[in-house]
Amino acid sequence: MNENDLRRLCAEKAMEYVKNNTVIGLGAGRNIACLIELIHKAAEQDGLKIKAVTPSAATRKLCFKYGIEVIPTCFVEEVAVAFDGCGEADENLYASKGGGGVFTKEKIIGALAKLYILLIDERKLHIQLNPQHVVSIEIVKASLGYVSKMVRNLGGDPAVRTTNSKDGNLITDDGNFILDIKFANIQDFKQLNDDINDIAGVIGTSLFIKEVNKLIVAGDQCVRVISRG
Repeated sequence: MNENDLRRLCAEKAMEYVKNNTVIGLGAGRNIACLIELIHKAAEQDGLKIKAVTPSAATRKLCFKYGIEVIPTCFVEEVAVAFDGCGEADENLYASKGGGGVFTKEKIIGALAKLYILLIDERKLHIQLNPQHVVSIEIVKASLGYVSKMVRNLGGDPAVRTTNSKDGNLITDDGNFILDIKFANIQDFKQLNDDINDIAGVIGTSLFIKEVNKLIVAGDQCVRVISRG
């Protein structure tokens, strides 16, 4: 089964959680793009009506293309269900999502959602998160020196994320820096996440420890749902 087939399986299963006349959250990536196409098809064939919030400019454009109304997240108090992808997830329903740089906004939508569901294939699911992968954090620019020192005290090696499209450090849409941190080893992801969040100047981390309710996991044989608890 190729990657497109796996995405289709994930998206079809995700559609079971999309209800009429609700606000849903949509993240980014090819799994979400496939889901948007199915939502558009259901709108045309079955009259499905939803509104969406998204942290992703690319997803916003795709929603406009398919006639899905996107509303600003700041005006929303609750989301019925939100869908996203991730770099990797584990059997604790911990996930790592630092690559795209909008993980803080993704986490806000996850907090708004009654259900926060990640769509992945089997290759991204592990017994536990890889302790060698980079942990990313969004920080207030003025806190750079202090946060870097505190992260080193936790055993991390921080580096400010840079960009080729701009001359220098990457600046988020909200005017903040992103630090990418390498740890020699991580024994307890929850404790590390708590320790980093306790540092003044940290806005959020790329570790999703408590937000995810379900994983929809597509494999060559079937699609399965893993639920918290």
